[in-house]
Amino acid sequence: MNSKLPQAGTTIFTVMSTLAREHNAVNVSQGFPDYEPTAELLELANKYLLGGYNQYAPMPGAPALRETISQLVTHCYGATPDPDKNITITAGATQALYTAIATLVHPGDEVIVLEPAYDCYVPAILVHGGVPVYSRLREPDFSVDWQDVKQKITKRTRAIIVNTPHNPTGAVFSAADLQTLAELVSDYGIYVISDEVYEHMVFDDRPHASVHRHAVLRDHAIVVSSFGKTVHATGWKIGYICAPEKLTTEIRKIHQFLVFAVNHPLQLALAEYLRVPEHYTHIHAFYQRKRDLLRRELADSRLKLLPCAGSYFQLVDYSAIAQERDTDLAVRLTKENKLATIPLSVFYHDQHDPHLLRICFAKQDATIKKAAEILRGL
Repeated sequence: MNSKLPQAGTTIFTVMSTLAREHNAVNVSQGFPDYEPTAELLELANKYLLGGYNQYAPMPGAPALRETISQLVTHCYGATPDPDKNITITAGATQALYTAIATLVHPGDEVIVLEPAYDCYVPAILVHGGVPVYSRLREPDFSVDWQDVKQKITKRTRAIIVNTPHNPTGAVFSAADLQTLAELVSDYGIYVISDEVYEHMVFDDRPHASVHRHAVLRDHAIVVSSFGKTVHATGWKIGYICAPEKLTTEIRKIHQFLVFAVNHPLQLALAEYLRVPEHYTHIHAFYQRKRDLLRRELADSRLKLLPCAGSYFQLVDYSAIAQERDTDLAVRLTKENKLATIPLSVFYHDQHDPHLLRICFAKQDATIKKAAEILRGL
């Protein structure tokens, strides 16, 4: 067997969550909540499960959900994507990202990847014969080095993948970032794949710098988002792609042969639930409170807390405590201290190690406090 992904193994998220279970550790590694969606949303799911909607949804997604997404984008960003021509429902953001990359990338095409990068981007590029070209975000604020990006654009550059709010660092784009990105798109004719799954988690009264806000980018971008993060239901695996009509046509050609259709009753539950803007506009305040709780609890620890402007991840610098590799420390903490985290080096192709661990604060307050207690004791 000639493997298409010879270097790929089990993801770090599965590894650390498995290790957490084996050692009965507090798990702030993998990015999922340890609490349930609202009772109202669960009641809607039950309503549609029992309401005769248990056969295939339409291939592009339930019309009601696509219409709700269009309303959400209008409410948040002032753009109005056409539900029929621009929006496709996917089996989570991972499938959406894979489909976007499959649509754009041909053998030999280059794709610029900003590192540290979420781990599903590069494998999808490689499977389709593409070439990842890496640009490292600038520490410690993990801002984009746009000059470096520009220097790495060639005649073979097909696309750039951006992610804001950023996983794993919590950095967010500004309006200036969007403008610079738009200039690159205009100058070089490249496409943008914009991973915005944490779109409703931007803190301290900053707006989310969505591609939807910029007319030039809207015409050259595939925007990916997910409901799992917004409604605390990552196990539902429902996301969406928003793209110009010409790209949507090609996206759906591939989408239909990957999954064809996505969970029908849960699409309808989400469609009804998210018609109420308050069900997503309050999420930033909910998670900012959890971020602030974690930061207060760690204020007197030996860890250095990096800025966290969005997402539900906090990076901590452990240099004052240990000098071992972050992967070794993450394993040791799980086994000896009963706390599972994620090492940052796994998000770099060359395992660059700035001695940072990622902590997920999408957890109950008691879980956050217990994790902080363990970290204060280091």
